[in-house]
Amino acid sequence: MTIRVLLADDHQVVRVGLHAMLDPSPDIEVVGEAGDGAEAIALVRDLNPDVALMDLRMPKMDGVAAIARLRELAPAVAVLVLTTYDTDADIVRAIEAGATGYLLKDTTREELLHAIRSAGAGRSALAPSVASRLVARMATPAHSALSAREIEVLELVARGRSNKEIARVLHLSEATVKTHLVHSFSKLGVEDRTEAVMAALDRGIISLSSQGGEVLR
Repeated sequence: MTIRVLLADDHQVVRVGLHAMLDPSPDIEVVGEAGDGAEAIALVRDLNPDVALMDLRMPKMDGVAAIARLRELAPAVAVLVLTTYDTDADIVRAIEAGATGYLLKDTTREELLHAIRSAGAGRSALAPSVASRLVARMATPAHSALSAREIEVLELVARGRSNKEIARVLHLSEATVKTHLVHSFSKLGVEDRTEAVMAALDRGIISLSSQGGEVLR
């Protein structure tokens, strides 16, 4: 059985490299390439791949949004995240959106092939560091683990957004934003926004990565 794979990454050099890594495998066929999440969704409809290898940070539509949409439109397609980002925020959002697996771009060819074959067979595949983070998160008492929404709010706070701006971006009321922040302060054991951001960054809960913006000090 040949596993049909779609590559989705906004960097052509990455797609070319992945193509070169996968081509020699007789049981894996790269059937298409996408430069953003929206294009990936369109190609899934046209090409019906078994596995989509998806970057997280892409223009027009990012990987998480694309994963969630694919779960609705093509639930039989397994989505493997392949990214450089391994913070709790990125991992949680991708898994909650429906990703089958989560790999980092420093993975070896053998690990990548194994993950694709696992995904094609309906099994999950996680990078060791990602699996460790998820296990640690599951072992953390529910009352002290930040929710995905609380993480989103903190990331926007870290970029200098006001409560009003955060409410607009996340389609929430300002009161709800304040509630999420209060809960975050309590869980992180801090007193204010700046302390919350610094604690979350130090613990790898949030990441500014390529999103831009200034960290609150």
